[in-house]
Amino acid sequence: NFLDEKNIQADIHEILGSVEIAPSIGLSGAIFDIVSTGSTLLSNGLKEVEVVLKSEAVLVSRGGLEAEKQEILDKLVFRLNSVMKARTNRYVLLNAPNDSLDKIISIIPGMKSPTVVPLAEEGWSAVHSVISEDRFWEVIDELKDAGAQGLLVIPIEKMVS
Repeated sequence: NFLDEKNIQADIHEILGSVEIAPSIGLSGAIFDIVSTGSTLLSNGLKEVEVVLKSEAVLVSRGGLEAEKQEILDKLVFRLNSVMKARTNRYVLLNAPNDSLDKIISIIPGMKSPTVVPLAEEGWSAVHSVISEDRFWEVIDELKDAGAQGLLVIPIEKMVS
């Protein structure tokens, strides 16, 4: 339907695996593929032209599972949630003058409390914390205004709480 609606004439060939290389080896002029981040497309010299369909994966279960199966399901859900929570947060490391610590800690309280470690240079500490991606730039600006320096931002793989 998509091709008809766009009035595009095309011969369709199903290719399994590594679809992104098809244009570079002369098998096609364009491809349809399931894309998550688009990085594989870019690494193959391709770019996303149009979104044809948005989809999502869902976990579905019937009620009344046996105890053993319910335990396995609970573990799976716990692990999925730890990955999904990690995707919306960033780990931040920064250096701060000790007289700015109270202000900085109020800006990034972390999951429970930020980690504060004295630096070798007198009067300075390193602060490690977690910040939400949806407020990322706002928080970074506040931290810089409060005296934070040498900020490092690291993606989080999993968050287990």
